[in-house]
Amino acid sequence: MDEPTAASIANALAAVQEAVASNPEAAIPKSYHLNPELSAEPSVAVQPDLLVGAIATTANPAAGADDIGNNNLKRARPHDEEEAGNDEGWQKVETRRSKKKAKKIPKSDSSNYPSITFNYNAKLQAKVSLDQLRNLILYIFAEGTAPNWVSISHRPQFRKIVTLMVPGLEEAMFKPDADFATYDDQPRDSGKPRVMTSPDDYYPRLLKSEELPEVLKPFADMFPHLWPIKTPGNEKFGNMRSPLGTMLTAPQDKSPDEKNRKGHGVQPAREPNGWKDQRTRITEYLAQPEDFVPNGYKLHPALIDSAERRAEFQDDEGWVHTNVQDLSEGDVPESEVEQGAITAGREVIALDCEMCMTGPAQFSLTRVSLLSWDGTVVLDELVKPDKPITDYVTQFSGITKQMLDPVTTTLKDIQKKLLEILHPRTILVGHSLDSDLKALQLTHPFIVDTALLYPHVRGPPLKNSLKFLSQRFLKREIQKGSQGHSPIEDAKACLDLVKQKCEKGKSWGNHEQQGENLFRRLNRQGTSYRANGGAEATGGVVLGKSSVMVDWGDPMKGAGAAATWRIGCKSDDDVVEGVLRAVKGDPVAEEIPYGGADFVFARFRELEALQGWWNRNRSGPDGDFLAPPDISNPAGSSGTEPTVSPLEACLQRLIARIKRIHEGLPPCTALVIFSGSGDPREMSRLQAQQAQFKREYNTPGSKWDELSVKWTDAEDQALKKAVGIARNGIGFIGVK
Repeated sequence: MDEPTAASIANALAAVQEAVASNPEAAIPKSYHLNPELSAEPSVAVQPDLLVGAIATTANPAAGADDIGNNNLKRARPHDEEEAGNDEGWQKVETRRSKKKAKKIPKSDSSNYPSITFNYNAKLQAKVSLDQLRNLILYIFAEGTAPNWVSISHRPQFRKIVTLMVPGLEEAMFKPDADFATYDDQPRDSGKPRVMTSPDDYYPRLLKSEELPEVLKPFADMFPHLWPIKTPGNEKFGNMRSPLGTMLTAPQDKSPDEKNRKGHGVQPAREPNGWKDQRTRITEYLAQPEDFVPNGYKLHPALIDSAERRAEFQDDEGWVHTNVQDLSEGDVPESEVEQGAITAGREVIALDCEMCMTGPAQFSLTRVSLLSWDGTVVLDELVKPDKPITDYVTQFSGITKQMLDPVTTTLKDIQKKLLEILHPRTILVGHSLDSDLKALQLTHPFIVDTALLYPHVRGPPLKNSLKFLSQRFLKREIQKGSQGHSPIEDAKACLDLVKQKCEKGKSWGNHEQQGENLFRRLNRQGTSYRANGGAEATGGVVLGKSSVMVDWGDPMKGAGAAATWRIGCKSDDDVVEGVLRAVKGDPVAEEIPYGGADFVFARFRELEALQGWWNRNRSGPDGDFLAPPDISNPAGSSGTEPTVSPLEACLQRLIARIKRIHEGLPPCTALVIFSGSGDPREMSRLQAQQAQFKREYNTPGSKWDELSVKWTDAEDQALKKAVGIARNGIGFIGVK
């Protein structure tokens, strides 16, 4: 470097140092420091671009003052290219960023610790239902009306919710004098429900350690009350809803228009969030052979699986069947199916009939209407019954005496025409077709019933009316006025309902009755507050809640498929490990992030198997994986002495597992345990007997006095009582 250049650099450096000394904070950022050997002020930071600009200006007077500090002026060489041994380079110092402090978890004895306690001001008129227990979870983590049967304090402070389903756990086990050695000796059909108090006592039972059997005393340390929980069902119709399905199905939330709408009435169906149409062929909706008898249909001979019985088949007196020898005759080769056609090459005909009364509780055909897929009328004729009409039921049938007087067409004439119209590739569509086919005294193996496609909210045997389905899904009013129903109008509504189902997919019409998957609802509407979502969540913001389903077998096959993560298990010990993993997360976040999921649902099943509640008929194809556990060893893995009864040993293992989960939960975690139901064995036995009776009774050629089972009023009353017993479950609610 020549002397003039060195002098220029020295002058520039002196100018910069003088400027820094006079006002260091205004001129110099904090990210770079001058080498101590070059600066009399080692603590003063110098901006390299400013220095380079000053040097350039001094060396080149043509450079303007505005160019000083310009970003286009860079050092001649980057830091890593300094000459070896030269300490006169610049040293880069990173600025420390203040880390965001995690929200403090309140102490258990603090005034803002979350809690769920019994509301002593509540005036309960019935037992708490399983729906209410599920809605408690929704209220804490999503949205909804605050429950009036419990008091929830400091809801925003809840970090997690863990829900455990323990089938086989009964209220009578918590009696102080419970003898587990003879507990199962009581006959199932004794009619004595295993409850502690009368069915009219809807309030929770206070858990006191000294009043519990020794094996169950730890429950008093974890929960304040035992809650009687009622599982949804209907004794009148002899059925009970699935406890697991009820718990994992959130009610369909209403749109703003529905919430603000005044008055009552049928609300039009709407697509749920994220809905995607799945075009489906009509053949996917055909009633299966096993669906006919339970829904009141007479069997067509092609539906009889035994070749010998099929060969000996004879129609009941006055009945006829369509010319279909085998179900395979209805199949259409793909080469003949138009691409994208939802009819799959089949001829679809909608059927609707009108009847008049010809005796006490006896109806006879008076009009039949057939419509093709495009709505064209194929057949529409009046029919004169063989018996005298006692009531024309004009307000429903639309039939009058004047209309039928000149008619000569009989039921036999209509049957003959129908046998010519209906062929093996014909699909009959209608609403509650069993009634129409009984009026026609006709059987056909290929049917689509809109009453089955769009199930009732409370399940079978209840059915939605065609008028309701038309209002909800077609936004159409039918069956208006007092002039009776129009069978053509009704048949057209059935066609349109089937077309809509084919365009939308199998889930259409079902989600509204069954609600929305609980995991999906929490992920879509989960609410976070300042305690767990940071300052930006003050007041609550919608932030999807993560979830884990821990269950025996493959959780992907059921409602657990909608969970964020799923953990399959082969034992209750696996369930414990799965719950702890779901709560804490994986060590290095291989799958579940550190800190775990917000909502965890798990099910224990060993007690269920020991009690005989496990439904072995629903174990699925993976028999080895989903079979009930081996309970031949009462001691189990916990090393319990074999002198203890199998039931008590199983309860000891269960309590140890629940305690381990409870101890592993982080603070501010809600823990919910429920049994799901009471003893369902007698109910299941009677339901199977009733189904067998209906199957044999409706089989063509069978004689009522030669059936293998009977079903009288005595069995009917016994089923109602068994359903009432099965609906009595229990639950526990606490906060860790």
